[in-house]
Amino acid sequence: MIYWLSEYLMSIDSSFAVLQYITVRAAFSVITALIVSLIFGPLVIDRLNVAQVGQVVRTDGPQTHFEKAGTPTMGGVLILLSITVSTILWADWNNHYVWIVLAVTLLFGAVGFVDDYRKLVKRDPAGLPARWKYFWQSVFGLAGAVVLYISAPGSIELEYIVPFFKDVALNLGIVYVIISYFMIVGFSNAVNLTDGLDGLAILPTVLVGGALGVIAYLAGHSEFSAYLNIPYISGSGEISIFAGALLGAGLGFLWFNTYPAQVFMGDIGALALGAALGVMAIISRHEIVLFIMGGVFVVETASVIIQVASFKLTGRRIFRMAPLHHHFELKGWPEPRVIVRFWIITLMLVLFGLVTLKLR
Repeated sequence: MIYWLSEYLMSIDSSFAVLQYITVRAAFSVITALIVSLIFGPLVIDRLNVAQVGQVVRTDGPQTHFEKAGTPTMGGVLILLSITVSTILWADWNNHYVWIVLAVTLLFGAVGFVDDYRKLVKRDPAGLPARWKYFWQSVFGLAGAVVLYISAPGSIELEYIVPFFKDVALNLGIVYVIISYFMIVGFSNAVNLTDGLDGLAILPTVLVGGALGVIAYLAGHSEFSAYLNIPYISGSGEISIFAGALLGAGLGFLWFNTYPAQVFMGDIGALALGAALGVMAIISRHEIVLFIMGGVFVVETASVIIQVASFKLTGRRIFRMAPLHHHFELKGWPEPRVIVRFWIITLMLVLFGLVTLKLR
């Protein structure tokens, strides 16, 4: 909206041309989403408290979690509201990448909303049955992958970049759709599995999302992409506006979600944010780098897979409890220590992921 308005304002005063720059709009996108989160955060929390939409704690989990029972959940609605408002306000509406990533994010959020609503409002412990949850994730994930595939103007938008290798780019054709589907659905569930402690999932999501926004901007800039020897993806730079909205919304939510949390994001937030990371990585053609930067999400998911496989095959558990963050809690680590250390690891992985842009 502001992008279009700036074109009119430029006829009045040329200084409004600054609003045409992606970097300027991305910065305002961060600020806008943060302000929306901070303003509406208390209102959302109060509303959730009135509706008695409280956290249900696992009886087999760490005993320190029992005091979290009743903490308002479904706070992800605040994140999605902030992202949507800021993106629509500052992004170029003619850019199809913006609409794709926003649509996928909201659709996955809808799946999470139904699951949370059934569990917390209807008091159905099963929530949305796993088969139906995965079905709708698959439908929306596959739809996003197909739209990205058919809307690609050339082969370069479908090539897979291998970090550290200057001239290695794999064009897998229709396999692009399959890989993209697993990226979107996989990271959606990975963030959801990680969201088990106060602030544990949201800050890594913010760090990884912000880095993907930087990469998308560089990939969408002909000179920067040529200098870094990465594919030039026309229009991908606009994704940094969405990334800025995610960053601002995430930080605003962290204001209320930091230990001890006043609100949890629930599936509505975790499923949506994970899917958003997957789509952003696909658009910028840096899926493998996402696995590096999102290492915490990957390891958390792997710990669950290993735990289940080990128990079914041998009857023994590898970890005291999965996902991995619960294992460290049961070893005696205080919750804040687990959270901050996972944050530090994510920061290091994000920096390493950004370094791969130059080490080719």
